[in-house]
Amino acid sequence: MSTLPPHVSQQVHTAADTDPQETIEWREALDAVIAREGPERAQFLVETLIDETRRAGGFIPFSANTSYVNTIPVAREEHCPGNLEYEERLRSWMRWNAMAMVVRANRHDGDLGGHISSFASLANMLGIGFNHFWKGPDHPQGQDLLFIQGHSSPGIYARAFLKAA
Repeated sequence: MSTLPPHVSQQVHTAADTDPQETIEWREALDAVIAREGPERAQFLVETLIDETRRAGGFIPFSANTSYVNTIPVAREEHCPGNLEYEERLRSWMRWNAMAMVVRANRHDGDLGGHISSFASLANMLGIGFNHFWKGPDHPQGQDLLFIQGHSSPGIYARAFLKAA
């Protein structure tokens, strides 16, 4: 019986895998490289193998999709410096204010308004960006310039309203 890491032993082999044992051996070898030399070396080896396969006439299409695995190992993730409970409460207020602005603007003729769902889906990302990444005018390294899509701007206005209050 093989002593595989959990992610290997739980893999379901498909009908396209004509030699599951060989697949297991390749994956064990890759895991050993990662353990001994790190993920950068493993990436180099995999990219070299892909290049060699293409040069030999193998068709390996480019895919921008991944297996939805966080590329930062949990052990290397930084702790969020903010108060997550407080930030979520602020985002809730911003979502509510943005929704109220959109509903109010849509009661009148014209092209004001926005799509509340656009901001609602971006609220967490924008909140993290504003609170922890993007720099303001007083930052010693200069400020960031953001271009916000119009449909999600009600949330940005809602944030500005809360900051001014």
